[in-house]
Amino acid sequence: MTTGTSLRHVLATLGEPLVRVLVAPRGLGVPVADVVLLDPEDPPEAHPGDLVLVIGARARAAGSAIRAAGRGGAAAVAVKGEPGAAEGIAADAGVALLAVGDEARWEQVEALARGVVDAARAGGEAESGEVLGDLFSLAQTIATLTGGLVSIEDTASRVLAYSRSSDEVDELRRLSILGREGPERYLAMLREWGVYQRLRAGEGIVRIDERPELGIRRRIAAGVHAGSQPLGTIWVQEGAAPLTEQAEVALLGASRTLVPRLIRARTLPTPELRLREDLLVSLLDGRLDAESVADDIGADPARAAVVVAFALTGERTQADRQLHRAELVHLIAVHTAAYRRSALVSVVGGRVYALLPDLPGTTGHAEGRIVALAKEIVAAARRHLDVGVRAALGGVVPRLSDAAASRGDADRVLAAMVRGRWDSDIASLADVRAEVLLSEILAYLTEQPRIRDPRLAVLVAHDAEHGGILVPAVLAYLDAFGDVRAAARALNIHPNTVRYRVRRAAEVSGLSFADPTERLLTHLLLRL
Repeated sequence: MTTGTSLRHVLATLGEPLVRVLVAPRGLGVPVADVVLLDPEDPPEAHPGDLVLVIGARARAAGSAIRAAGRGGAAAVAVKGEPGAAEGIAADAGVALLAVGDEARWEQVEALARGVVDAARAGGEAESGEVLGDLFSLAQTIATLTGGLVSIEDTASRVLAYSRSSDEVDELRRLSILGREGPERYLAMLREWGVYQRLRAGEGIVRIDERPELGIRRRIAAGVHAGSQPLGTIWVQEGAAPLTEQAEVALLGASRTLVPRLIRARTLPTPELRLREDLLVSLLDGRLDAESVADDIGADPARAAVVVAFALTGERTQADRQLHRAELVHLIAVHTAAYRRSALVSVVGGRVYALLPDLPGTTGHAEGRIVALAKEIVAAARRHLDVGVRAALGGVVPRLSDAAASRGDADRVLAAMVRGRWDSDIASLADVRAEVLLSEILAYLTEQPRIRDPRLAVLVAHDAEHGGILVPAVLAYLDAFGDVRAAARALNIHPNTVRYRVRRAAEVSGLSFADPTERLLTHLLLRL
């Protein structure tokens, strides 16, 4: 069993008023390796290193669970209610007994404790736990720098992490930690005072005066923003001593430091979603066979499948891209799951890929339905997320094992769309096949210098030294199939100028633009 952390570290992170120690016969250095929920109807059992949360029973009725925890070598048992004889039972069983605040929710205690344990595991394998542990650590650092009591909340006023507390906790902080979100009556007052409006307005410090009659001590707060998008808030409550002179500067710096952490916390998938994402990536990379993937998602590997690639459009900051991409993943997952229960969605290299297996009917019918689905997703992204999205459809392949080929098609289609040869947000291989094939020919020519005409190199070198006007004229002339007037309009110059430059290019290079073979080869090579 992998040791997570110590009971002391769990308690130091969660702390009062959420959890307090009643007895600890083996001390607080005992290792905590896992967090388990135990219902009164479950068999009372535990394993070494377990932190057992006894739900559905008050402390006085938890005797059998405490004894079983002691026999199994558990690190601690957490209960609610007056302990009564439970303290003596825990002491005799050799297991720590923790009291959980009556107003706290068990799922909150489990999530926070599990996050601390996961964050401490070797290698940082549990990413969600790593993020949570990181937030608690940062909250404690902010508390040290500001001299106050710190809470980090998301945009829904849910408490993500907090610093260790002391007796100076006011009612607002106590209820927020116990309930894992700000109590509505206090939130309503903060909204009425315009606090949230100022926090959402942008970067800066918001000051909240002490209100003794409401049980609220003095506070400073700062909003955390990714560009114009709010991510959360840092609250610093003043304790028995005044905040430090540098508290506001430290809080401003902390609000900037928190941006990547809160983005990660918001965009990190659940373990179940991570598993499904990994299945798709492994299939597309060839690390997992189609039969294994099909078995996991309940698909038929012998039926047709298709991969659709999605990419965000428009200029935006890295933080905005991360947030919008995460939102896009969820939106695509919802739409594709409605079409195919076994659909998989994942992000690879900044693009979002959706695998649609078990396609019904004929290829033509399937392609029509997938185009309609892509249109729905693009429209929903524009309507609900306010982002532009391109959707590129790979070819429908006959078996799930060919999904990588469909993904390759989708990538080539998306590349053609990005080059600007397609003015719609949605395209299939059939729509841009000529552009895709041309790009592959050009890629091949790039890798094969032996089949290039050296006369083109002479022309390009000469043009680079003499103003760069001959090559564009030749390209425009060839694009217009030798129509000098059309080439002149494209370049916004006189037709006679086009004729002169094309004639001069032929003289410099020795090429003959009257020869169809040389025209074709020149056209291809100049596109490089």
